[in-house]
Amino acid sequence: MNETSSLSHARAAFGMVVVTLMWSTAGVVSRSLQTAESFEVTFFRSLFNLAGLGLALTWMRGWGLWVDLFRSPRVVWISGLCWSVMFTAFMVALTMTRVANVLVTMSISPLLTAVFARVFLHHRQPARTWVAIAVAGAGIAWMFGRSMQAADARSLAGMAVALAVPLSSAANYTVLQHAGRARPAADDSTTTPAEQPDLFSAVLIGAALSALVTLPLAWPFKSNAHDLGLLLGLGVFQLAIPCLLLVRVARALPAPEVALLGLLEVIFGVLWAWIGAGEAPGSSALVGGAIVVGALVFNELLSLRGRQAMQVS
Repeated sequence: MNETSSLSHARAAFGMVVVTLMWSTAGVVSRSLQTAESFEVTFFRSLFNLAGLGLALTWMRGWGLWVDLFRSPRVVWISGLCWSVMFTAFMVALTMTRVANVLVTMSISPLLTAVFARVFLHHRQPARTWVAIAVAGAGIAWMFGRSMQAADARSLAGMAVALAVPLSSAANYTVLQHAGRARPAADDSTTTPAEQPDLFSAVLIGAALSALVTLPLAWPFKSNAHDLGLLLGLGVFQLAIPCLLLVRVARALPAPEVALLGLLEVIFGVLWAWIGAGEAPGSSALVGGAIVVGALVFNELLSLRGRQAMQVS
């Protein structure tokens, strides 16, 4: 779209910060629920995301959106499956362990993507990326190890569930790249169908699959009006709207900068849960999170500097 190209760098960066702020509300909102339980939370969040994004895209594209959706190529449906795992695992993990543990575990997505790209797509990665992967892996191992020492089986299981999010994100990237028509999934950007699969369609499919899979597990519903209002907010304001906004700002920012700004979700999310729900992150999350985020910042800053140097030369 022409308007995306006119978006200034400063406005795009600010927009990315807004996206991370909206993403980061999931933890504190989930702690404010009264009666909704694990799979019910996931079901309604995915359902409201599907409804919100579906209405917005129908208004933007017309009813042809749905015809094109069912005609989507196989890669879009595979991508949708990956999205469904991300949607489902994220909310289930939040009901099992601290918000900080979930967000730190999820933050390794760019590094797992680099591993998948090397193994399955034979993309060469710079030495700094492998150093960052090793350091971040040590941080995650620290968190898991501390949970095991504390005999906190539920927290450990929650982090294991959360690990499905970056794994699915990396798989999504690999599938789209293998199709030869897409950018990294972390960009979450779309172009014309001739250039790459419609990622909005993949997100819609993912939301629908997540809702369908969790529906029988969520029944019978226990949510009261208070919880349904909060879950509506999660589906629309924590997922659907940031998804629309991210598509625009990511096309005006380099991928390393998007990934770097995306790390603000970890910081914001932990702060919201701490201030809004009184959930202290715990020493293992603080130490492990500092290691992981530090490794990611190191890698992304060097990547961004390298791209800027290439542009200058």
